[in-house]
Amino acid sequence: MRSFDKFKIWVLLICLVSQLGHGFYLPGSYPHKYGVGDFLNVKVNSLTSIDTELPYSYYSLPFCQPQEGVKDSAENLGELLMGDRIENSPYRFKMYTNETEIFMCQTKPLSGEEFKLLKKRIDEMYQVNLILDNLPAIRYTRKEGYFLRWTGYPVGVKVQDAYYVFNHLKFTVLVHKYEETNVARVMGTGDGSEVISTVGKGESEAPGYMVVGFEVVPCSVQHAPGLGKNLKMYNKYPTPIKCDPTTVAMAIKENEPVSFTYEVNFVESDIKWPSRWDAYLKMEGAKVHWFSILNSLMVVTFLAGIVLVIFLRTVRRDLTRYEELDKEAQAQMNEELSGWKLVVSDVFRAPSNPSLMCAMVGDGVQILGMGVVTIMFAALGFMSPASRGMLITGMLFFYMILGVASGYVAVRLWRTIYCGDHKGWVSVSWKAACFFPGIAFLILTTLNFLLWGSHSTGAIPFSLFVVLILLWFCISVPLTLVGGYFGAKAPHIEYPVRTNQIPREIPPQKYPSWLLVLGAGTLPFGTLFIELFFIMSSLWMGRVYYVFGFLLIVMILLVVVCAEVSLVLTYMHLCVEDWKWWWKSFFASGSVAIYIFLYSVNYLIFDLKSLSGPVSATLYLGYSLFMVLAIMLATGTVGFLSSFWFVHYLFSSVKLD
Repeated sequence: MRSFDKFKIWVLLICLVSQLGHGFYLPGSYPHKYGVGDFLNVKVNSLTSIDTELPYSYYSLPFCQPQEGVKDSAENLGELLMGDRIENSPYRFKMYTNETEIFMCQTKPLSGEEFKLLKKRIDEMYQVNLILDNLPAIRYTRKEGYFLRWTGYPVGVKVQDAYYVFNHLKFTVLVHKYEETNVARVMGTGDGSEVISTVGKGESEAPGYMVVGFEVVPCSVQHAPGLGKNLKMYNKYPTPIKCDPTTVAMAIKENEPVSFTYEVNFVESDIKWPSRWDAYLKMEGAKVHWFSILNSLMVVTFLAGIVLVIFLRTVRRDLTRYEELDKEAQAQMNEELSGWKLVVSDVFRAPSNPSLMCAMVGDGVQILGMGVVTIMFAALGFMSPASRGMLITGMLFFYMILGVASGYVAVRLWRTIYCGDHKGWVSVSWKAACFFPGIAFLILTTLNFLLWGSHSTGAIPFSLFVVLILLWFCISVPLTLVGGYFGAKAPHIEYPVRTNQIPREIPPQKYPSWLLVLGAGTLPFGTLFIELFFIMSSLWMGRVYYVFGFLLIVMILLVVVCAEVSLVLTYMHLCVEDWKWWWKSFFASGSVAIYIFLYSVNYLIFDLKSLSGPVSATLYLGYSLFMVLAIMLATGTVGFLSSFWFVHYLFSSVKLD
């Protein structure tokens, strides 16, 4: 019982620390109680479109601005990197107070530039994203008898040659009565309410509500320009407004103003606080998603089992044959057969470009560790879609911390290759600290210039560039050097056999070995291509990705398959007396990145048909290149380390003359 109490205390401490640091967000762990009549402030996020993938500020279009002026909300590093720009809005509600025909503002007559920009954003299918109590506005549409869910609503619509703007919004806010026990239940402890601050007895008697849903219906309503001149914000509009989403009436014209209005209706719902994100996570295609993932896992497990059984039987048979024969029979076998035992004096010969290999393996360990830890935290609920930007922020944090592992692995591998010589370990550490971040910085800087030129909110501000450089050179690089120092002090891995000074000639091969290496990436690709579709849809189609538990399983299976594929390829090369296995073992599993990039191109052509303009396509391919580079380093590292262990084990387990 004591151990269970300690566990509960640790859970509470972790949750409280994350709460104080505004770090990880557990869906449902921050229930906000609103009294009847309390103000609810709606926020706006960047305008987004799957047609261009370029986010823009909400106030880049002629919309109504709040009376107190436009103010940025608190943002984290991940939000800025993702292009989110959350700002206040003029939409303001009173809890459980229904209101209709609320006047917002009447814009100035649209200038030629504003008119052209508004038409362009409508053509590019830009969506307006509103947020209430951390819930995005959701829109329901009926198509062929099915209800479709969308986050946000379109700026407007084009009908024939006329452009119509959605200038009236009908909001529905779903609320649930505040229950004080919700906090303890969500936090997972029976006595959590004693630790977390709660309202007093006097306050608890007053009726209170929590926001559990936020829906919007956009309408295009024709307002008389003269009626809005003398009205102030939040005044009652003098004429009734009928919101019919099936018809449009407010056509935009140059040198004519646009009036904006809204209405809000509060509905009490049975939805509990922890379940309020279910409407966003249960997007269309969820059943197909789960079935496809399960099917993929079964196929991959079956293939991995076959590879493992064949591999173990083959190696054990060879070891048994070599060890049971006497010396004369072994010599005769060596003359008749060409096998892995013939390259015993060359198998541990240093590869070409050893410092580059050490740096790439070190970076691969860092990226793989970051991915595993981040997905584990996300699967536990600490980085849910409700917490904007936390996934990217967590990835950056874990990547920097794991610089220690990168430096350690890179330098220890360097010392192993040179049989314990620690000279040059500082140079290897610097290469490990700068290889992948340097390439990533070059790619992202080039793409950022394109975003700057397009005036998109997706562009990283110059101040954030400075912050990223400081994080790189003030945290990541020093930690990598510290890891390299420990790697230089750690004992190197001793080879079980000696290496001759003169390298053995590799016999001519019947087929190019690199062709087999490139083809080996198909099996790892088969483990993740279904999951990859949903990840790509989340990144580029605006869908919510949330099944991190399945992603963790797929990642573990991917690591297993990469290791097995690399082991088989290494063994096959040794059997044909090809002792240059170092780089081939790396790229045997790392070649999965080639197929992922080809899949990305296929996704661009067939799934992102509406992606318009060279800038959008360049951004897509640039980010895809960045992604596949990281995957290549991570999967290649898995293949190399597993092959190194296998070769070391193989030649230390057999009797050598």
